[in-house]
Amino acid sequence: MRNLLITGGAGFIGSNFVHYILDKYPDYRVVVYDKLTYAGNLDNLKDIQDDPRYVFVQGDICDPAKVEETMKQHAIDAIVNFAADTHVDRSLMVPGVFIQTDVYGTFILLEAAKKLGLERYHQVSTDEVYGQVLQGSSLESDPLEARSPYSASKAGGDLMVQAYFASFGLPVTITRGSNNIGPYQYPEKVVPVFITNALDNLPLPVYGDGRQMRDYQYVIEHCEGIDVVLHKGKPGEIYNVGSGVETYNIDMAHMILELLHKPASLIQHVTDRPGHDRRYSINCDKIKALGWRPSNTFAQALEKTVRWYVDDEWWWRKIKSGKHYREYYQRNYGEREVLAHP
Repeated sequence: MRNLLITGGAGFIGSNFVHYILDKYPDYRVVVYDKLTYAGNLDNLKDIQDDPRYVFVQGDICDPAKVEETMKQHAIDAIVNFAADTHVDRSLMVPGVFIQTDVYGTFILLEAAKKLGLERYHQVSTDEVYGQVLQGSSLESDPLEARSPYSASKAGGDLMVQAYFASFGLPVTITRGSNNIGPYQYPEKVVPVFITNALDNLPLPVYGDGRQMRDYQYVIEHCEGIDVVLHKGKPGEIYNVGSGVETYNIDMAHMILELLHKPASLIQHVTDRPGHDRRYSINCDKIKALGWRPSNTFAQALEKTVRWYVDDEWWWRKIKSGKHYREYYQRNYGEREVLAHP
């Protein structure tokens, strides 16, 4: 597997994975295939644009002709699929977009992989497909109980991947990651929203009481986990990838403010979103058996992330000042009631 098609490679996790692969494997070639929607950003790949091992192709994974043409032209032998609409809040606004990309787009990629006889198809998924986990931790064999259009679309994609293994023998693997933080995360997700708002002395909009519990892992550790599964994982299998450390969102908000030396008064509790899962937790013993281990504590991961947004204002400032982002922010947060006693 030396010619990788990395779909969604101009997005947050995808672009970090591209950097990771090119750094680790000098003889690998990477073709980034990305539609460049609002969250796809060539600035994420700016520092490797002259690397002869990297090629960018603008295209939609829902376009079967373009997908197949790209794979043939570049002699692709493995796909790592990051391409997805991913934000729960947006999925509540336009659920059809998520079904199209995350389910139908996955189907198109699987069909191409089957037709061209690829060595491996890897699906990057999410722990949200398990639904909220109030006690214990989710195993890869647990039933899927998606509760948002986003998680339902990702669950649909996962099931399609498993079906292609069972029905056609396609060599597939799936990773289900916990929440990622780190460089290049589009500032609609909670951590970059909080960091960039705090830098501008704007309120941090905490949903409800802020006691939703999440496992935040540093993005490069997730990339390492995907790499391990891509090369050592058993075809047909699913692997959870997470840090194993759970944090309340309200505590995460306070930690960001402390790192930036900003007052706690910036925290603003607002009306929660519908069906907001209270807790995710995944058991990662299966991927640890392949040799993967997280190396950063949550505090270290958060500090690295905060430092990147402080140092790389050029990257996020033009996004947040753009019309598309401002309209989204107003639509998502503008009409939420401020809660005096969450």
